[in-house]
Amino acid sequence: MEDGYQNRTAFIKGAKDIAKEVKRQTSKKVGRSVDRMSDEYSKRSYSRFEEDDDDDYPMQRSQDGGYYRSDSQAANDDEGGHSDSTEGHDEDDEIYEGEYQGIPRADSGKGDLAGGPGSITAGAQQFKDIGASEAERRKDQEELAQQYETILQECGHGRFQWTLYFVLGLALMADGVEIFVVGFVLPSAEKDMCLSEPSKSMLGLIVYFGMMVGAFLWGAMADRIGRRQSLIISLSINSIFSFFSSFVQGYSTFLFCRLLSGVGIGGSIPIVFSYYSEFLSQEKRGEHLSWLCMFWMIGGIYASAMAWAIIPHYGWSFQMGSAYQFHSWRVFVLVCAFPSVAAIAALNAMPESPRFYLENGKHDEGWMILKQVHDTNMRAKGYPERVFTVTTIKTVKQIDELVDIGTDTPVWQRYRLKIMSLSQQIRNNILACFSPEYKRTTFMLMAVWFSMSFSYYGLTVWFPDMIKYIQKQEYESRTKTFTKERVEHVTFNFTLENQVHREGHYFNDKFLSLKMKSMVFEDSVFEECYFEDITSTHTFFRNCTFIASLFYNTDLFKYRFVNCKLINSTFLHNKEGCMLDFSDDFNNAYMIYFVNFLGTLAVLPGNIVSALLMDKIGRLRMLAGSSVISCVSCFFLMFGNSESGMIALLCLFGGISIASWNALDVITVELYPSDKRTTAFGFLNALCKLAAVLGISIFQSFVGITKAVPILFAAGALAAGSFLATKLPETRGQVLQ
Repeated sequence: MEDGYQNRTAFIKGAKDIAKEVKRQTSKKVGRSVDRMSDEYSKRSYSRFEEDDDDDYPMQRSQDGGYYRSDSQAANDDEGGHSDSTEGHDEDDEIYEGEYQGIPRADSGKGDLAGGPGSITAGAQQFKDIGASEAERRKDQEELAQQYETILQECGHGRFQWTLYFVLGLALMADGVEIFVVGFVLPSAEKDMCLSEPSKSMLGLIVYFGMMVGAFLWGAMADRIGRRQSLIISLSINSIFSFFSSFVQGYSTFLFCRLLSGVGIGGSIPIVFSYYSEFLSQEKRGEHLSWLCMFWMIGGIYASAMAWAIIPHYGWSFQMGSAYQFHSWRVFVLVCAFPSVAAIAALNAMPESPRFYLENGKHDEGWMILKQVHDTNMRAKGYPERVFTVTTIKTVKQIDELVDIGTDTPVWQRYRLKIMSLSQQIRNNILACFSPEYKRTTFMLMAVWFSMSFSYYGLTVWFPDMIKYIQKQEYESRTKTFTKERVEHVTFNFTLENQVHREGHYFNDKFLSLKMKSMVFEDSVFEECYFEDITSTHTFFRNCTFIASLFYNTDLFKYRFVNCKLINSTFLHNKEGCMLDFSDDFNNAYMIYFVNFLGTLAVLPGNIVSALLMDKIGRLRMLAGSSVISCVSCFFLMFGNSESGMIALLCLFGGISIASWNALDVITVELYPSDKRTTAFGFLNALCKLAAVLGISIFQSFVGITKAVPILFAAGALAAGSFLATKLPETRGQVLQ
């Protein structure tokens, strides 16, 4: 007995020196299964529970081709049968002091696990050559990719894939909605929160910053903890902070909530495309990933329709004094969270990607999901009697990941070590995308993603701004100008709009319960005038003099008086905060929603064409061809001198460029192996959002100055992107790595 204890003590010391961790919580039943792994752990046989030399339990054949133990055997296991890996010690014997996170190899014998003299030597040999292990792992991945394609062919394409299509479509729809939310609420929110021009610009860009962080974070997490779990967490964060943002009152808290909402939704695109691709066979992949892109368009249409239906209805609001206001635009923000909530609910009924399970050693789970896919599709097609014939699946060599977490370690430190370990694994995955094997592909894709995003997002924001600028020019062309007028003893109780008054003299006049919109008074004198209940927008007094005048319950704040003199004048009970006046922007708001609705709907033909041709002409031809045509279409922007002309050009550009986006999404999914797919996609999508921020900032600065610079920037970026796209490898007809 004492010798056995010494052997076990020697094993503990050896295991800590080699692997830095072992696991105490070894399950009795799992231990027996682990010890009986066969085929050098590189092949998984579902008949592995067959009789061993030291095991005479009877086996029974199940209907699906696998094996299971009889009830008597399970009873024996429960009554007292320890697995060989835990043989020789009691439940209370704390032989394992750490936590083991790796998967035992098939060649780890019973004597090694029991602390025999060969344990240290075997462990040292296992971790000796990391390079050889990686090479073996890559070979296993290639073999698994071929077999996985064969399995998907047997499972067929049917009800399961279409169900998953609509579920993941809701997540992609939520991403499309998020892009439009801030742009639609900004005209109302700027008055509600008294936003300056810099604040409005930051609010417009903050979502892109959040999505940039989210794409990078959740893309990397999905390769470590799973596609489904990462997507549910990211959408939950988006839903929670979208809900909060509809109620918070301050600008800074609203900005913070929209930032975190963007962080949440940022994970949807890289995860959704990777997740769905792992359920599609090679002849269906390009087409159905392109059909999935239509949900981004549906999200834009949903946002436009909801904004059109909700925001102008300013009766849908309430307020508690001047401190708390809940206007209709906040209802719109709340409604925009519905697709994300619906996606979370639907995802809970869907399984994890079986490819992710197989790549990470969870072979039973992966096999069961593939069987579920097969059985669901066969029942829907009217062949319920067809049996899933796969009994052997090639598995990938696992590299044990060990973290030294003793039983005496505090809980907070355990979580800290786990987070550090996860961060290190994510870092290694990112660096692997820049390894010699993938370096050229990654840099090429970075250039294509950046150039397309810079031109696309820059132009799509530049179009509405140019339409607003054209509207502003047309409005200013109707401005009425009055010079050196003298007005005495007159009461103004009607709306004053779009007028300029210069060198006027107003004596004993009353301005009562009126609205001033786009009014400018320059070098004028107001003597003994009375202003009461005034609501103003874009109204300023420049170089004016006020003598013995009274202002009561007005929103004429100090910033509206530029270089003015106030002599014996009084302000009483000024209005607090920014007073909303929806009627001022009623027609403008409808124009914004209508333009975005048309621009989003215009991508429908491009989506249909790309879906039908993606698997016929190939990804590269689709990507390069669409980029070239988009580049040529940029030069038509020179002829956009009216609202209708700019709207038509916006629709044309959006309809053409969407095909290149679909092809880029497909080729990005197919160029990286499964264990790096969402990491690479997330990194490239984060770069895309960075390029969007740069494009929007640069293109907006030229509104009203020149058209030539934005056009040249967009055309040059698209031309460079189309050229580099031709240097990428074609992935049509290849199995998913």
